[in-house]
Amino acid sequence: SDLRQMLATKSVENIQFLPFLTTDANNVGWLGYGCLKGDGTLITVNAIGAALQTLYILVYLYYSPAKVGHRPGGTGGGGAPRPDIPLSCPQRPVLLQILLLLAVVVTGCGYFTLLVDTGTRLGHLGLFCSIFTITMYLSPLADLAKVVRSKSTRCLSFPLTVTTFVASSSWTLYGLQLHDPYITVPNVPGIVTSLVRFWLFRWYRPGQEKSYSPLPA
Repeated sequence: SDLRQMLATKSVENIQFLPFLTTDANNVGWLGYGCLKGDGTLITVNAIGAALQTLYILVYLYYSPAKVGHRPGGTGGGGAPRPDIPLSCPQRPVLLQILLLLAVVVTGCGYFTLLVDTGTRLGHLGLFCSIFTITMYLSPLADLAKVVRSKSTRCLSFPLTVTTFVASSSWTLYGLQLHDPYITVPNVPGIVTSLVRFWLFRWYRPGQEKSYSPLPA
């Protein structure tokens, strides 16, 4: 997993930060929906998810310094010159993404606080969470187009595809059982995109990419 890779390499190279942030926001949104609805399953699952994603974010920030300046050097003991010491802080794009998410959260809290009626608040929050979840499921479509163009599934994760399929299918069935369209509808795209990925794994099997060797002169 990404967390294991960060802890092992003490680096965030080739690991994207935005998925951690959006998944955390999605868990927090559904946690609020579960609290308003009084659904213990939603509360438990998304509380654990939010805690884990927050842990991933903290680990990512810990291992993602970027040099932004230097502490002036000087003369050390015995008159030996002391080199400048680089100062570091989390990368600027990461901070901007966090600030943007905080702004969205604050705006959302203010908006839902103004809606006094619990039923109206529940419907608005459910609609917001549904749209956010659908956006998350549809965002990897660019990767699917890349797979078709390159005829390679190297950029896809088969375990993640299986997990997404199982999770979205489970939540869809759970929403059908509760007759809650806010839970059912946004998870259907997760099933569809997972099936498309399975088909791509079947059509472009890993390890079957053609290797091209240069022609002898």
